[in-house]
Amino acid sequence: MQSDDARYLKRKYKGGSLDVHPTEKALVVQYEVEATILGEMGDPMLGERKECQKIIRLKSLTSNTDIASLARKVVEECRLISPSRLPEVEQLLFYLQNRKKSAEKKEKKQIKPRDLTPFEGMELDEEANINSIDDYIELLYEDIPEKIRGATLILHLARNPDNLEELLQNETALGALARVLREDWKQSVDLATTIIYVFFCFSSFSQFHGLITHYKIGVLCMSIIEHELKRYDLWQDELLKKKKADILSNLKKEYEKALKKYHGLLTKQEQLLRVALYLLLNLSEDTRTELKMRNKNIVHLLVKTLDRDSEELLVLVVSFLKKLSIFLENKNDMAEIDTVEKLVKLVPCEHEDLLNVTLRLLLNLSFDTGLRSKMVQADLLSKLTSLLGDEAQRQIAMCILYHISMDDRFKSMFAYTDCIPQVMKMLFDCGEERIDAELISFCINLAANKRNAQIMCEGNGLKMLMKRALKLKDPLMMKMIRNISQHDGPSKNLFIDYVGDLAAQIGLKEEEEFVIECLGTLSNLTIPDLDWELVLKEYNLVPYLKDHLKPGSAEDDLILEVVIMIGTVSMDDSCAVMLAKSGIIPALIELLNAQQEDDEFVCQIVYVFYQMVFHQATRDVIIKETQAPAYLIDLMHDKNAEIRKVCDNTLDIIAEYDVEWGKKIQSEKFRWHNSQWLEMVENRQMDEAEPFMYGDDGEPFLQNGDILERPDLFYSSDGIIPVDGAISPEFFTDFQNGDLLGPHGFPSSKIHPRSIWTLERHKMFKRHWIRKC
Repeated sequence: MQSDDARYLKRKYKGGSLDVHPTEKALVVQYEVEATILGEMGDPMLGERKECQKIIRLKSLTSNTDIASLARKVVEECRLISPSRLPEVEQLLFYLQNRKKSAEKKEKKQIKPRDLTPFEGMELDEEANINSIDDYIELLYEDIPEKIRGATLILHLARNPDNLEELLQNETALGALARVLREDWKQSVDLATTIIYVFFCFSSFSQFHGLITHYKIGVLCMSIIEHELKRYDLWQDELLKKKKADILSNLKKEYEKALKKYHGLLTKQEQLLRVALYLLLNLSEDTRTELKMRNKNIVHLLVKTLDRDSEELLVLVVSFLKKLSIFLENKNDMAEIDTVEKLVKLVPCEHEDLLNVTLRLLLNLSFDTGLRSKMVQADLLSKLTSLLGDEAQRQIAMCILYHISMDDRFKSMFAYTDCIPQVMKMLFDCGEERIDAELISFCINLAANKRNAQIMCEGNGLKMLMKRALKLKDPLMMKMIRNISQHDGPSKNLFIDYVGDLAAQIGLKEEEEFVIECLGTLSNLTIPDLDWELVLKEYNLVPYLKDHLKPGSAEDDLILEVVIMIGTVSMDDSCAVMLAKSGIIPALIELLNAQQEDDEFVCQIVYVFYQMVFHQATRDVIIKETQAPAYLIDLMHDKNAEIRKVCDNTLDIIAEYDVEWGKKIQSEKFRWHNSQWLEMVENRQMDEAEPFMYGDDGEPFLQNGDILERPDLFYSSDGIIPVDGAISPEFFTDFQNGDLLGPHGFPSSKIHPRSIWTLERHKMFKRHWIRKC
């Protein structure tokens, strides 16, 4: 069709459905526009239909409005509504007048368009109209100032969510905006900021994310942000050069002029960064899109932006990093660069929102051991301690401190701050109310350090802790007290005053969890002056301890604490006799059989035997009346090093006092060590093709089977073996007498340490060992 052939455009409007707006006091009119281009003779040449909607806002509608009059006014002013539909309009207006505000939740959005405050350059001397969208599009094909004006007018339309649906259908407008941004963003920061803001308005709603992806706005924003950060570095370098030049020339005019220009550029750049990062943050709602951002180094770009001073920009950047930090890969990216150091500089700060989101990000990162170490090195500990007095930030600061206190390396550092007095005050201020889990957990960790425990006990600290724990039967508070009780020194002696109170809690009526902590606290009280016999008799604890040794009588945790308690009181001679007479030793053996797969149970039961063999009365019972030594011999070669150690020490004492068991123990040790020796020898495979061994210098000195040609390498018990290679008769005599074996079955010092054993001599050794056994 030639343009000269078209004479005029004919438009035809056809009314459609009429309904109320879902959230506002407004009517929504659906209509259809049929546009036809007519030729010279009036015949239609080209036609197109388009469905549209019009929103009629009724700001004057109140509970006292005359519905009939308002309906007539609406019909008169809106030609899309036929006068015949007046009753329908009245009915809809009546519904709007009586409709209550909807309580339904709107679709979840990360950022509202109105949350991004207007910036310089958005002002207009006219009101944008959706019907003039075509005129605004035309401006996008002009020079930069006109492009900025056209984009700004479209932005004003996009900031009203009601216009987004119509703008979405206008592919020409969106395509033009995307093209201009792609081609001209380097020429004008204002133009780039305005166009990105338009797409940001769409990004605030999940259903429009596909549109932004279609025009590849997210990828373009990543490129823009990276470019602007590089430009920022160049500005700073240039500013530094100006400053140095002015210092050398004793003039400040050039630097001040450059500084003023720098601040102006910085303001505009930060506006651009804000709107671009907001858009990317909204798009990252989709984890697949977020992964694409990560692959394009979004974490490094965000961390680099942390050097800025704009608090609004920093809130956005830290919020973005916090969202990213929940994924391991992003957290690892943050760990590779100085993220923690930059974040710590923001703590504390006067901007409450920035401080809060920074602490939340640090909390996410504090799950990583390495990043916790960086936090401590950056002096975050003292900064968080100062925030404990801020009610708004206290809980988050407490959670981070708790994570730091989990590491034994850092527990002692809390003693050099005023953290412990503050948390103790917070504990006591709770009164009879339930203590926050973060607070009591933090205190439990702190109490595991000796110096911290001493500070907690200063003044009436321990007295007040015990009073609260015993009154409220608080197991977590008692766990904290138990941790305090494990440290030797002055703080442990303070518990003598509370032994009776703790022993009184051990009964069938108390909650098991609380009793476990009381038993654990008593078990830690290895105080020489403490009369355990009197305590056991006064509170009749022996029957309780014996009854709870039976497998299945209680939870394993409680039974284990009972065993540990028995081990503690068995240090006292009279207590050990009392326990032996009560039949606790057979009960322990029965428990050992039942829990033989649990290393902790086995180790603690063996420790009880170790304590009891120190005393004559209980030693005789263990050796003569039970099979405990036999169990200890079986456990002597357990895989657990601690169990082997306790068994060896216990068996050494038994062997010293009982000759018969001593021979059995020595024989078992001899058999075990020699079997290990022979296994080692037989598993050593010699290379038959090229046997060699190494000298002290690390060089091979045996080659080509010449070991049989080196009689100087053989030694008898008295020195070198005769040159003829014969083995002296004294060797066999010494071996049969046991002189060649040390106390544990290893070769004794009579065999020269440089002695070389041939395969034939290994076999001879094995045959003699078999005959002896």
